[in-house]
Amino acid sequence: MKRAAGPGELMIIVPAFNEEAAVAGVVEEIQRVVPGVPVLVIDDCSADGTAAAAKGAGAQVLSLPYHLGLGGGVQAGYRLAFELGYEYVIRLDGDGQHDPAYIPKLFDVLKTSGCQMVIGSRFVDPEAAYTSVARSWGIRFFRIILRPILGKTVHDPTSGYVGVNYDALALFSKSFPLEYPEIEALVVLQRKAFRFQEVPCKMRPRRTGRSTITAGKSLYYIIHVLLGVFVNILKFERHRWRW
Repeated sequence: MKRAAGPGELMIIVPAFNEEAAVAGVVEEIQRVVPGVPVLVIDDCSADGTAAAAKGAGAQVLSLPYHLGLGGGVQAGYRLAFELGYEYVIRLDGDGQHDPAYIPKLFDVLKTSGCQMVIGSRFVDPEAAYTSVARSWGIRFFRIILRPILGKTVHDPTSGYVGVNYDALALFSKSFPLEYPEIEALVVLQRKAFRFQEVPCKMRPRRTGRSTITAGKSLYYIIHVLLGVFVNILKFERHRWRW
């Protein structure tokens, strides 16, 4: 059964960079699934008509004056939602890979589980899995790395289909990993003793454009994220020992 969102309770954010061809369809799908829930598209200084397409589809648009990258765009959305007093935020990407049909399911788990974050996972249910080869082996690698850090297996650590409650929203509105945020955000949650839960979701091929995570960038991605993870761990340990 779908759990309806109350007034001012839930906001959907959609970070987008040069997604003119896809973002209007994403916004329209969201509105069909959760009518009346505000949709905020964070236009990360796109060079195309992303902002106009999103507005034309009925979304609110936060246009960033500079290109901040994915993490910066997501944090801007979190900060605005927090300042406006929303209790829950669900994030979808603007390229059409995340099926809005799963929003009610994520929202229901977010409200009833006691977790601070829920993750739409393509690997909890193997039949729902869809991803590129490069991302697939990267996901397997980080699954192994994160298991001892988080104390549990996260099947889809790079998923950007994420919902957060007020506690996580307050945290991420002040500080959020910038370049490849999904994995580092899990470590930040762990260090705050926050909990997350994965929800099975089917992912779709992106409607337009190409993923930034190509085979050529995979090694850089892995090294960069590993450094971010260990920096977050060291920060936490230093803070703990001060006390």
